[in-house]
Amino acid sequence: MSDAIRLTDMRGDERIQDGMFSYVSLEQRVPQDHPLRAVRKLTDAVLQTLSPEFDALYAGSGRPSIAPEYILRALLLQVFYSVRSERLLVEQIDYNLLFRWFVGLGIDDAVWNHAVFSKNRDRLLPRMWRSSSLPKLTRMPSAS
Repeated sequence: MSDAIRLTDMRGDERIQDGMFSYVSLEQRVPQDHPLRAVRKLTDAVLQTLSPEFDALYAGSGRPSIAPEYILRALLLQVFYSVRSERLLVEQIDYNLLFRWFVGLGIDDAVWNHAVFSKNRDRLLPRMWRSSSLPKLTRMPSAS
């Protein structure tokens, strides 16, 4: 008998998974009627209009940061799902496919360290407020 499959008469098979290859994208895994789809569409539109302002907030050289779009989408998830800390938020993004999809990460993309995420958030939000980006974000149009 193979180590990968344990047959158990009437109970069914237990298949032990060593590796995972998936031919289904994250986009396909999120149901078309999921409420976050409408939120993601609206969020993408608003963040696209803020892209030039994001460009102005960051230096042209240096170590790459976490994209501000990722940070803001992740913070929305934290509010929507009442995730109590950024450490838990980053953990959820690491293994929750819905969270990965909403933030914009691929299934194999590395997730940030929670401290790096918090540091980037601490730098981004005050700069966005001073540049008037955040007030625009809080006046998002309705999803109708």
